[in-house]
Amino acid sequence: MLLRSMLFIPGDSEKKLAKAADVTADAIIIDLEDSVAAPRKDAARKLALDFLKSHPLAARRSKVFVRINPLEAGVLGVDLAGVMPGAPDGIVFPKASGSASVDTVSHVMDALEKREGLAAASTKIVAIAGESALGALTLAEYARSKPARLIGLSWGPWDLAADLGASTNRDADGAFGFTYRLAMSMTLLGAKAAGLLAIDTPHTDFKDEQGLLALCKTIRRDGWNGKLAIHPAQVDVINEGFKPTPEEITHAERVIAAFDGLADGVASLDGVMLDLPHLKQARNVLALRDASK
Repeated sequence: MLLRSMLFIPGDSEKKLAKAADVTADAIIIDLEDSVAAPRKDAARKLALDFLKSHPLAARRSKVFVRINPLEAGVLGVDLAGVMPGAPDGIVFPKASGSASVDTVSHVMDALEKREGLAAASTKIVAIAGESALGALTLAEYARSKPARLIGLSWGPWDLAADLGASTNRDADGAFGFTYRLAMSMTLLGAKAAGLLAIDTPHTDFKDEQGLLALCKTIRRDGWNGKLAIHPAQVDVINEGFKPTPEEITHAERVIAAFDGLADGVASLDGVMLDLPHLKQARNVLALRDASK
């Protein structure tokens, strides 16, 4: 599944949901959590279900995920029962704290898929795992347990700062502090170790398009697969930032050609020795190019 851009839309905003079908994001996330005040949760569940039913799977331009509330809110069954009849493509699970927490969500989804006549395990999960100290410290679990529905991991420096009792998540230069950069790196490592998509946290300055574009290009080179968005204007910027450059594509094609017909795992290009990791990287670049068309 291609998830370069995932746009949050408040679940209780009829106006914003009405425009959701026109966005070019790989996925939209109808939010039942942070952007919805407690008195509006029921209304958000109803609007989310209405949107899902009015945009059936076969007709969706973008994948439709729903961000539920965290387990500690005590409304897991209510959230999932409220939206699963609309056959969402996936669930975004906030404040995940290891494989057991993902399994808890998945078990409820099992029963609801069966009740609604949906294919077993067809509804995927993206877990926001680096939002708490425990969540960050359990990221390696996913590589060992490999929950069947789980397709991606993300992180959240703001919730993490609150969990740590920190006054800020930024250093004196305005960049994320060491602990938050560590959590970001651990999320990337945890995702890749488990064979999952790594989806970065939102860039909250939605007017900073140049900064966002540069950031997306940087993290894509590091191995990230996508980024969360909080404003529609960020979607095209993110999609562009996750495209390989023409230079990267040309180099990848030359690397693959250098290995063509060779019996072993070593080739050379422009006087540089290449081995199988170079070939794998080149194939990844071309796969991303093809997926981005």
